Amino acid sequence: MAETAAALRTLAHNVRAARTRAGLSLDELGRRAQVSKGALVGLEKAQGNPNFATLVRLADTLGISVSALMEGPAEGSVRVVTADAVAPLWTGAQGSEARLMLTTSGPAPVEVWRWQLEPGEEYPSHPHQAGVVETVSVTTGRMTLVVDGTEHSIEAGQTATFGGDAPHTYRGSGAETCHLIMTVHLPPGPAPTN
Repeated sequence: MAETAAALRTLAHNVRAARTRAGLSLDELGRRAQVSKGALVGLEKAQGNPNFATLVRLADTLGISVSALMEGPAEGSVRVVTADAVAPLWTGAQGSEARLMLTTSGPAPVEVWRWQLEPGEEYPSHPHQAGVVETVSVTTGRMTLVVDGTEHSIEAGQTATFGGDAPHTYRGSGAETCHLIMTVHLPPGPAPTN
């Protein structure tokens, strides 16, 4: 419980700081991200429980990564993260899950995700900001990747890449659990202002 409260305080601080850097009011951020002002006020007060879709919309609107909203201060030059140290940001009714393992730093960050998709379970993602590129590498099992209405079967040992600004869905297929590593390559953000 203490870890959840600490994570929520970090998220609240990072959302408020990113909103301030972007020069956005709560009303304007809410309008652009399609999140109610009340939810944003609660979030910036470290109250509530924002869902994964809300975090993605906020990150896209603010031009930063989801993990930038959730990360505390840097811990050193090498960062090692184990899957059990990171809570899932999405869980499906049949046991599927997605964990954001880390985000690289720099002007064009990369998010590294670990996904588990149960057969038949799917996660539909809204389109991301222009310039986002996603890559999925299936390590075991099989998935169906749907991009802009077209289905693609991706099996263990295969990797696919696509523009994340199109509607897309991840679906477990076959008879066994699908495990995959997904990277989200974000476009360079705006130059910092002083």
